[in-house]
Amino acid sequence: MAIVQKPWTIVGRSRSVLLISLFLPIICPSAKGQAAAEAAGATSVSATPASSSKRLSFPSTSAPQSKDKSAHLNVSVAPSPDAANRQALEQRAGPDAGKLLLRSVPTGAQVWVDGALVGNTPILLIVAPGKYRVEMRGQRLEHAERAVALLPHETVELALPLVPRYPTRASVR
Repeated sequence: MAIVQKPWTIVGRSRSVLLISLFLPIICPSAKGQAAAEAAGATSVSATPASSSKRLSFPSTSAPQSKDKSAHLNVSVAPSPDAANRQALEQRAGPDAGKLLLRSVPTGAQVWVDGALVGNTPILLIVAPGKYRVEMRGQRLEHAERAVALLPHETVELALPLVPRYPTRASVR
């Protein structure tokens, strides 16, 4: 059986050893003798570092405090604006709170209560008794708006069909 040798391969040695022996003098200039010995076919490597070589040091990173936090990303985790607005509504609800069950056709519309985004439909809000302006905005510029009056301990279910603001079809004659 004949061994065919390509110009970039060495029979009996792996390519990674060849690449290391080629690039080691570039990375660590004090390793020229070691690279020459490896290229010549030496199999043993000295375990003691050369006297002129320096140890590489890497910056240490502190371990994260918990699994949810990364030592590399310093990002503060704050609630989203809609969650913050919803929590503010629920905190002002008090002991006589009422419930708003809001739905839209099609579902998934953004819900705005008194000009503040509170989430997507369907959604159940626990709010204080009073009057609210509920607006729903769909993904394709559909829109619906209604005023709602809520009494203490009352549950109001509001299902609004979203109407497109602009025509969805245009015909040419």
